[in-house]
Amino acid sequence: MWPNGSSLGPCLRPTNITLEERRLIASPWFAASFCLVGLASNLLALSVLVSARQGSSHARSSFLTFLCGLVITDFMGLLVTGTIVVSQHAALFDWQVVDPGCSLCHFMGVIMVFFGLCPLLLGAAMASERYLGITRPFSRPAATSQRRAWTTVGLVWAAALALGLLPLLGVGRYTVQYPGSWCFLTLGAEPGDVAFGLLFTLLGSLSVGLSFLLNTISVATLCHVYHGQEAAQQRPRDCEVEMMAQLTGIMVVASICWMPLLVFIAQTVLRSPPAMSPTGQLSRATEQQLLIYLRVATWNQILDPWVYILFRRAVIRRLHPRLSTRPRSLSLQPQLTRRSTMQ
Repeated sequence: MWPNGSSLGPCLRPTNITLEERRLIASPWFAASFCLVGLASNLLALSVLVSARQGSSHARSSFLTFLCGLVITDFMGLLVTGTIVVSQHAALFDWQVVDPGCSLCHFMGVIMVFFGLCPLLLGAAMASERYLGITRPFSRPAATSQRRAWTTVGLVWAAALALGLLPLLGVGRYTVQYPGSWCFLTLGAEPGDVAFGLLFTLLGSLSVGLSFLLNTISVATLCHVYHGQEAAQQRPRDCEVEMMAQLTGIMVVASICWMPLLVFIAQTVLRSPPAMSPTGQLSRATEQQLLIYLRVATWNQILDPWVYILFRRAVIRRLHPRLSTRPRSLSLQPQLTRRSTMQ
């Protein structure tokens, strides 16, 4: 309950929006089309991934495992959240009547946090895997790389789920958000709301920052080898360039889609005076900003599969024909081996 003693449930806030306004903002056709495009894109990427895994090297197989985890996560996120949002847009049901115990709202809040954090955490995990693969090629046994990749994906899912469950344990709250079609963390001034909002923002921002740092080092290493004076047989293989192009694209998309929302959440929960009133109300401008930033973040789940589809070797070779003229058996490893023996 909110401090004003109203009859609203713990997940319901006063939003002061009419049914007509909800009809204008919440279009079931737009939401359904958005979800269908995203689901089709991820299914296409998954089918390409399955065919690409056949006959791939150990290093590439590990990277493709992370990509499979990312595509599966994006697909399920669109499927689950889209089902709830499209149903709400079509029926415009009253949350207080349909969900008086807030079970549906809590479920949606958990999956929003889970499917929001997973792509960022998986991006950081993929950046770490490529960083080790390029700069420390002999630090991991190749035979277990694919199994370790699936284990890492599972740990990422577990970590994101654990964070998403914190409001159900008393740290933060999930509430219905403007225009009444979705649930998310509360941008209030209560200590639990502030702590959860900052934790969500910090974890997401650190993931993006770590991805940027490791990807920069990896790309710099590849460029150094590519433009070095060593023999051509010691330059990067096509697949290494392809993986870094895909990973860099995923990082750029995640940064553009998610950083505005993460920064907005941090600014709002730390605002003084508080952005949310004691009765649970936010200004209309703040609620509209949150909705816009959330919609931008959702594009991440649609753009991720297209990064993989478009940044494949076949496309890269058309843009950079020199890649197709180099020997296929090239590797970074001979050069790194020579470097280690000279030290």
